[in-house]
Amino acid sequence: MRPALRILFAALLAAALMLRAVAADDGPRLPCGVAPLPAFAEPGAAPNVRVWSGAAARGWKPPACISWAPLDPDIMVAVAGSFRFDGGFEALLARVGAISATKGVRYWSTTEKSWHPLVIDAFALSGPDPSQRRSDFTAPQVAKGQDLYYAQSDNRSSGKTVYRARVVAAESERLVVETENVSPMKMAVLTMFDAGGMQTVYFVERRSPDTWNFFSLSRSRMASALLPTGSDASYINRSVAFFRHVAGIPTDQEPPPAR
Repeated sequence: MRPALRILFAALLAAALMLRAVAADDGPRLPCGVAPLPAFAEPGAAPNVRVWSGAAARGWKPPACISWAPLDPDIMVAVAGSFRFDGGFEALLARVGAISATKGVRYWSTTEKSWHPLVIDAFALSGPDPSQRRSDFTAPQVAKGQDLYYAQSDNRSSGKTVYRARVVAAESERLVVETENVSPMKMAVLTMFDAGGMQTVYFVERRSPDTWNFFSLSRSRMASALLPTGSDASYINRSVAFFRHVAGIPTDQEPPPAR
């Protein structure tokens, strides 16, 4: 092959590989009738995790299968795993509805380099008013079309933040839930996230008689551009802590998802 042709071939190959890389990293792909990105990890393995931030996060558009309100996020984190669970779908719905059971969930703090409680307190609500405390939601109450409210305080916030969990699907052994904060998250007098500034959607679906797939995508936007967004590792550890809780895995099980 002539030198000029070799140079042209190499340039075309490099361009093709670059386009392929861009196409392969055009953002998360939710499991809405298509193979997810990242792909589901095998049972017993650590979940697959991907992070998009900056322009890569802001440029992604949610698919029609979810109803997220518009948000220009600073960061998005996707978690895709699988877990073994011998109980039926009703038992899994009851686990998801047990809001108070999230109290004490732990995560690996990248600041302290140790395991710390993530959720300090959590309880179900009858509505968006944090004074409307009620018992945990039962499996029948985790039903399609329901808006389930709950309050939660984590290790970095002051007071309690109210969240809404909208049940998009809860049938045929498939659960889809969208959550977002309906009150601001504050640290002392500082607002870290405005209402609607933190959104998560998660999918849980039976894979085999005793195995379930799990996929979550979280995205968030700081209340002010002057606030630090924090490290990718911190967001990863918080997202994986929720996966572990749903999967029935000790949330402080070694090794940490990210250091």
